[in-house]
Amino acid sequence: MQHGVLLDAEALASAGKIAGHVAAALPFLPPAQRLAVGSFKGEWTGLAADFFRVVADKIASDGSALSDPAFERASPKPETARPTAQQIAERAADLQSMLIEDWAGEVAGSTYLEEKLRIPRSTLHRWQRRGEVVALRKGGRKHVFPLAQFVDGRPVPGISDVLSAITSPRLAWFWLSRPSPKLDGRVPIEMLRQDMVEDVVRAARTLS
Repeated sequence: MQHGVLLDAEALASAGKIAGHVAAALPFLPPAQRLAVGSFKGEWTGLAADFFRVVADKIASDGSALSDPAFERASPKPETARPTAQQIAERAADLQSMLIEDWAGEVAGSTYLEEKLRIPRSTLHRWQRRGEVVALRKGGRKHVFPLAQFVDGRPVPGISDVLSAITSPRLAWFWLSRPSPKLDGRVPIEMLRQDMVEDVVRAARTLS
């Protein structure tokens, strides 16, 4: 029961999925947008209603649900269609031109990881050479590392398998850090943090 309305199981499941998407997307917004959301004083219920009307209109107009922007273009495609190599290459090029801070979430360099997470530089570089950790090039030769991939000072299991399937580190992290339709809207990196490795790796391999 919410606001005097009895919600059925399907509505509750949809609400939970939408809440998960929102929670997963917020950390990756630019700082100015996160600040604007946090300071919003308007009526959230009305804003949400407007959002659902837009979604319903979109589905009614093109006959398809919203797609995963990482691997699909604007034109509607069959749900079973796989992204082509060209589409993946185009997305990788797009990410290469974007500031890491605008899409990758919290990242840090080797100095921070050594001081805060107690990961020796030699160990970090060995993981990087072996493809066991996502390293994002920033500037010339400098690399930064998304913090969400570490648990107890180590990269979560499954990172190397994902990097084998999606060889562009930027594209791999973009996919890992966002809700995936192939995983029922769950966020792959959060699943890896919960040891749900097989499901994530299987989904990543369908994109290669």
